[in-house]
Amino acid sequence: MRMAFTFGFNQVISHGFGLFLFAALVPLMQQSVDITSWHLATIGALTQLAYLAGAMLLGVIGHRLDSGKLLLGSGLLTSTLLFTMAWLNDPLMITLVLTVMAFSAAFCWGGIVEMTTCYGRADRTSTNLSIAASGTAWGYSFNGLVILLVVPVFGWRSGWIAAAVFGLVVLLATLHLLKSLKRSSDNNANINVELLIPSSAMSSGQLFKTVVTERTAFLSCLVLFLVGLSTMTFSTWLNVFLAQLELPASLGGYTWSVIGITGMVAGFMVGKLADQKGHGLALVAIFAAFAMGLTAFTYDPAKFVLLAGIGYGLMYFPIWGIIAGWVSKQYSSKATMQINGLGMVTFGLGGALGNLMAGFINDATGSLSNVYWLITAVSGVLLVLAGYIYLSGRTPANGEPLVGAH
Repeated sequence: MRMAFTFGFNQVISHGFGLFLFAALVPLMQQSVDITSWHLATIGALTQLAYLAGAMLLGVIGHRLDSGKLLLGSGLLTSTLLFTMAWLNDPLMITLVLTVMAFSAAFCWGGIVEMTTCYGRADRTSTNLSIAASGTAWGYSFNGLVILLVVPVFGWRSGWIAAAVFGLVVLLATLHLLKSLKRSSDNNANINVELLIPSSAMSSGQLFKTVVTERTAFLSCLVLFLVGLSTMTFSTWLNVFLAQLELPASLGGYTWSVIGITGMVAGFMVGKLADQKGHGLALVAIFAAFAMGLTAFTYDPAKFVLLAGIGYGLMYFPIWGIIAGWVSKQYSSKATMQINGLGMVTFGLGGALGNLMAGFINDATGSLSNVYWLITAVSGVLLVLAGYIYLSGRTPANGEPLVGAH
């Protein structure tokens, strides 16, 4: 559990702060920095493309790199850039820094996946990965607390400084954990020995062929594409949408906190469900919650925004652990990291596409209402895919491995 929670705090820094703190603070930053709607669209698209580039590089060469060094390097870089954000006033420089942090975040999660599947217990893979992934939820919760408690007293710049200081603390904790894991490895203890799965990594050609031709790898990437399209668009534009509706800024803060709290609980509960009852059933449960919350929110944003936050938290944070745990049932730790890297690429493509579409729709109509109806439709497609994975996992097809089987 120590490993899962330490990796979770790395997710707080790389994803909770590196990717999402800006979205939480942007309405307040706009009071002193000239950030337009097109700046937001560009930032949303570029950060997702940067995440895509980092994930692509991770998928191709990540198996040749030391995952521990990836975590430490990502943590140091992101903490430094978080501190830098407190002093920037130029939207172009802000865009550049956010883009670099997004690139770094991809490497952080890839390192977590490889180390967890290698050193963690095989029967707790999805649970450990979901707890680690829920670190992003902890970051969401911290973001909400920053909006409600820190920023009203010290200003929005203090939020970035607080995030940077927390990042340095996590960096030291990670360094201590990695030393402990190295000692355990040297003593041949607590290692997830993959007796039935080939331990070798795949070449670039094998990797792309696997994603295209093998069902589990292909579906994992398709699901992550749709998750990126829906969740990144939802989170980037949520506070802006609430501002358009002239709702109190505190409502956005409460929503971010609810998302974070829900994600903390979901990381453990949904991961355990996947390990014990199957990954297909876990996917159906979280996508159903996401779709219902979005449908209610789009119908009446003021009344159901917190419900949408609950559905978002139940889906977004565990999905990374469930997908990676599902893939790890058929592939080695290195190959799982590679396939997950390409899944992150498709996630980034979905997020970039969604943000560009949102910027276009907002500019053309002056409202984000249609954007959230589109996100709701995508959530329905995800639910259908989850149903297929669950049903096909119950019945073998043409002798293929059961989808979501243990």
